[in-house]
Amino acid sequence: MKNLKIFLLLFALSGSVMITTTGCDKDDDATCTDGIQNGNETGVDCGGDCAPCPTCDDGIMNGDETGVDCGGICDPCPEGVQMTQWQSSGSNVAPLLAGDPFNVDSIYVEFDMLTYRVEQYSDGNQTVLEGSFNQSASGTGNIWDIVLDQTTPSTLTATGIYEISGDGSMMTYEVVQTSPDLGLTPPTAAAGFGSTAGGAFGTTNVQKYEKIQ
Repeated sequence: MKNLKIFLLLFALSGSVMITTTGCDKDDDATCTDGIQNGNETGVDCGGDCAPCPTCDDGIMNGDETGVDCGGICDPCPEGVQMTQWQSSGSNVAPLLAGDPFNVDSIYVEFDMLTYRVEQYSDGNQTVLEGSFNQSASGTGNIWDIVLDQTTPSTLTATGIYEISGDGSMMTYEVVQTSPDLGLTPPTAAAGFGSTAGGAFGTTNVQKYEKIQ
């Protein structure tokens, strides 16, 4: 009987040690603010019992994003004319385009992140211009430099400048074909709008656009 009591005591002590050992988990102290992924988190300090992890399509600026669902680990945020749509008609069409031989009465432009599409209308006929573009802030006010490499309907390069109004509703735009070379120097931010060919055309090559989206 005495031996049985000793055995039961040892069994009880052994069991308590096992319980204590197996009940300990290295992630018991995991928190949602410790800067590491642990516990049942699906990201660093997010997911599981913590707040949902930021995504690039949740409609809010979170994580390391620098804009809503863009920047950081997401796609770059649009700048300048990227991801915008514009239209020009009536007196906003540059006089050089509105007159002979072009007779343009309206223009629709859509810029994606790296490409563009222009629908140009003249006497009811549509001409589609497509290609890619590069842009950079000029350092002069809010004017941007832009280079367009057209691939449709013909291959050419146009160079110029643009400026979007403070409220984002209007864009002033001036470019000139530089390849194949027409012998005309493009406008520059330093010289301002109307500086195509050193100012030879005045503002007749300056286009005005209203923002659609």
